Amino acid sequence: MAPQSSSPSLVPEPGLPSGMRQLFATPFYEAQLDDGDLLAELAHSVRMLAQDDGAGRRWCRANGYRGYTSYASLDDLPARDPAFSALVRRLRPHLLAFAAGAHMDLGGRAPKIDSLWVNLLKPGGGHSGHIHPHSIISGTLYVEVPDGAGALKLEDPRLPMMMAAPTRTPDAPEAARPFVYARPAPGTLFLWESWLRHEVMPSSARADRISISFNAR
Repeated sequence: MAPQSSSPSLVPEPGLPSGMRQLFATPFYEAQLDDGDLLAELAHSVRMLAQDDGAGRRWCRANGYRGYTSYASLDDLPARDPAFSALVRRLRPHLLAFAAGAHMDLGGRAPKIDSLWVNLLKPGGGHSGHIHPHSIISGTLYVEVPDGAGALKLEDPRLPMMMAAPTRTPDAPEAARPFVYARPAPGTLFLWESWLRHEVMPSSARADRISISFNAR
């Protein structure tokens, strides 16, 4: 006879053996921003920044970034350009939805974007694994995604503690995999908690990939 759980909240989950449940979920949010005009404005603005931001281009050269990012040079894009200001307004309900779905107790306050930067990644470019300190929610909106652009690779936060854990079977659900690859399209919005380690896989596309990343506190 299988052991009985003493927990009154135990609810059988489809596909799991009796008495087994998943704990400590990692929330990940995906939505589609269906606004072609705004995406076109953002793409134009990103290309203009890549042309005009000399400090940003110097930082990219010094740090081996294949393309252009405003990450280290510009911190006021929503004040500079109405397209970025409009984007911040469009992102607010998604941030609220994510916070609610993740059961974040924010004391009645709403998540607020406090940093936003653009990325124009050249063919062959990627971004090594990292987290976003000093924020609670991070995300990326994908403006232009050519065929062959690299996926967003998400890492199971338990990975450093798995010790002698075996690999997972090929049919394992996303919740049981050590890595999940999220593939965006133009207009795709991804949100995750800022502690979640992630990386951008190298691009095999023949055109630039344009995205806009941000953090919220």
